[in-house]
Amino acid sequence: MQTQVHKILTGVVLLAITTVISTFAQTTQTYPKLAGYVGIAHPIVTFSSDGTHTNFKDSYTIGMPIGINIWKSARIGFSSEIVPTIKATNSSSKVSNVLFHPGILVALGSGFTFAGRAAFETSGRYGLTPVINKIVKKNKGCSYFVAIPLPARFGNDQPSSFGIGFQFGIAF
Repeated sequence: MQTQVHKILTGVVLLAITTVISTFAQTTQTYPKLAGYVGIAHPIVTFSSDGTHTNFKDSYTIGMPIGINIWKSARIGFSSEIVPTIKATNSSSKVSNVLFHPGILVALGSGFTFAGRAAFETSGRYGLTPVINKIVKKNKGCSYFVAIPLPARFGNDQPSSFGIGFQFGIAF
């Protein structure tokens, strides 16, 4: 009788240990971690010595960021995105610019991430884009996010400019 109780107890302990190890293995993230994302970016306002320009006034401009994030750890990562931009007026629409946007990611906690990006545009402009990003809904296979990009641009015989935008998207 003691042998059967001992075998049952041993089985229960092994099952408990296996369950704990399995649960821990499922919640532990391994690095590097790779994630892709797509989104929609709306420039809202741009300030320069030429004046203040708002989207929707004379035309509508929309960007469609496509990117890959490579997280080295839970805190630091690298990101690279390409943003084709479409400009629509009353008479036409066209791809007006393509932006190459590599940068560093810093997890700030509570679902917030800072992205410090370099900017290289086919329009000849270049600069920096600090971005504050927030995961607003996290699912098992994807996450929805919102972001505030703050582009600063220079070059191509145009005045320096600073802008504010709004972006939302899905990461997977």
